[in-house]
Amino acid sequence: MKIIIAGAGEVGFHLAKLLSYESQEITLIDTKKDGLAYAGEHLDIKTIKGDATSIAILREARIESAALFIAVTSSETTNITASVLAKQLGAQRTIARISNTEFIDEKETIGFSQFGIDELISPESLAAKEIELLLNQYGFNDTYEFEGGALTMLGLRLSRTATFVGKTVREAAEIYPELHFIPIAIQRYATQYTIIPRGDTQFKEGDKVVFMTSKGGDAELFELSGKVKMGIKNVMILGGSKIGYKTARDLCMSKFNVKLVESRKPVAEDLADQLPNALVICGDGRNVEILEEENISDTDAFISVTGNSETNIMSCLLAKSKGVKKTIALVENMDYYQLSQSIGIDTLINKKLLAANNIFRYIRKGEVVAMTKLTNMNAELLEFVVKPNSKITNKTIKDLNFPRSAIFGGVIRNGNGMIPLGSFKIEAGDRVVVCCLPRSISEVEAFFS
Repeated sequence: MKIIIAGAGEVGFHLAKLLSYESQEITLIDTKKDGLAYAGEHLDIKTIKGDATSIAILREARIESAALFIAVTSSETTNITASVLAKQLGAQRTIARISNTEFIDEKETIGFSQFGIDELISPESLAAKEIELLLNQYGFNDTYEFEGGALTMLGLRLSRTATFVGKTVREAAEIYPELHFIPIAIQRYATQYTIIPRGDTQFKEGDKVVFMTSKGGDAELFELSGKVKMGIKNVMILGGSKIGYKTARDLCMSKFNVKLVESRKPVAEDLADQLPNALVICGDGRNVEILEEENISDTDAFISVTGNSETNIMSCLLAKSKGVKKTIALVENMDYYQLSQSIGIDTLINKKLLAANNIFRYIRKGEVVAMTKLTNMNAELLEFVVKPNSKITNKTIKDLNFPRSAIFGGVIRNGNGMIPLGSFKIEAGDRVVVCCLPRSISEVEAFFS
């Protein structure tokens, strides 16, 4: 697949890096020579120096043969303009990164597809949405929703008190036959190996386990995991960035009590006007005295989203030492992203990875409608729409020669999420969620193509 990316910044470079690993034909366009030089030296891609809104530059990139054009420069106007031009010049699909979330909210009303933009993405909005989901699913380290929560992916680390520690997947299923969840990936404690669980796979203390649940399964899973359910109501946010503002706005709308700490006085004053339901505090959130004055020990969740990864990590560790139950830090450095559990922070989020996950589904074969990579695990979740002529249609799961490095996580039929067992029959129109290791992705895709 030929893919053209406009913008060699953090999101564009990360996308080019991930997509080049997929053996895609990637062309990266940017006006800055330094960013292109670094990308050209480290990635197997083609680079072009120039403005992505230039018709001549787009033609030099052979836009007419592009299956996908992705505009992720720092300029919203450039991204929209370049995507419209790319579509008119022959690109099959276009994606534009935007910062104004009104565009996403009013996407259907405005009809961006009529202008030539197939999809709008906002890394900041994706990060804010991820944070809200993590707070609503307190106790779980990773979350991802399919079809508005018909199915939900939840990740947690098994403590000694989890009732199914020491049991195999088959034994746990026999003891709790009415449960609404299934394990889809396991990472053993202190290892980097990802296991796709089978019936004889044993749950062990310290395992990081990713489950797929239908409605109600999250509460059951929480109870059996040995954790104590504690609701989150009081939230403190450090940093008045776009993500900080969007998170505070969304959480206020969801009836959370929100305090936002911002060190820049003009920014704090603007935020106070824009967020009438939040308490905006002007001060340095790295200062222990300020946090204690604002009763950080009574805070249920602390979210640090400043522009500095180290500040976010250190402030979350400070909050954790003061007894805060849930900590979330925004990080840009992917090396930090691998260390969330070992450094004592509940969840690290990375907007580059969130944007990449959102875009990745466009390069998959078959009717892939959603996709996410599992955090710190070498596995992917793919959601397919089953077509009438797919190899999998009208077949029961046990009769399929499905690869052992992949597992059916769930099925959404008529809006209802279901956890399928071996006797489950797949029908046309079903939305099927599959978890698989990278080596089996092509084989899995073939079942749905």
